[in-house]
Amino acid sequence: MPQFSLCNQLFRAIQNKQSLAIRPRNPYYFVNFTTQRIKGQRMFNFKQFIIASLLFTSFVSLAEEPDENSTVNAATPNGYISDNLFIFMHTGPSKNYRILGSVDAGTPITILSGANDEFVQIKDDKAREGWVESRFVTTEPGLKQQLETVNQTLVETQEALNDAQQQLPMLQQNNTNLLAENASLQDTISGLEKQLQNERLAQQQKVQKEQHQLLTYGGIIGISGIIIGVILTLFLSRRKRYDGW
Repeated sequence: MPQFSLCNQLFRAIQNKQSLAIRPRNPYYFVNFTTQRIKGQRMFNFKQFIIASLLFTSFVSLAEEPDENSTVNAATPNGYISDNLFIFMHTGPSKNYRILGSVDAGTPITILSGANDEFVQIKDDKAREGWVESRFVTTEPGLKQQLETVNQTLVETQEALNDAQQQLPMLQQNNTNLLAENASLQDTISGLEKQLQNERLAQQQKVQKEQHQLLTYGGIIGISGIIIGVILTLFLSRRKRYDGW
């Protein structure tokens, strides 16, 4: 685990070349602190022993932590670790408390409470509860989350573009069919308009013809009446003349 390696390096820096023997395959990492320097064989002081004991306790707690794939509390993340390499999580609101482990930059976290301006209590994505420096906590997504969001948007846009490109030939064919149908409808409308115009003209001609026929019939009747009237007048006048003789 990377936490043990980091703590081991920290202990070596504090120990100042004191011997620290860790058996890596032991799950509890048995630590054998020798009381001799490698070169000088000098006794280490009580303060270094206390620091080594704290580090050993941290190692044991890290070894007993649950697996990363264990069930995580379904609390909704409301914060992020700012864009730093990683930060340490402590058991209390100070660097003097035991180190629980490290939290990577950009990790979604749940902010539980803040004891002071320097530290805030959080729950990480592994369901671990601890305290981190508040200057490394933000409510805005980090560059990692923003990049993931942009990549997801890019993927969705690319999928939409691919769907549009696949539908483009079909849409073009539909457009061609609609244009042909529109042209056919225009021809049909033109034919109907021409037919309607011809019917109107024929109707007008029919009306005019009927009017002419009526005038002709009226004229014939009028002339016939005049002729009959003249004939009757002549016939009656001759008859009166014969009667006078």
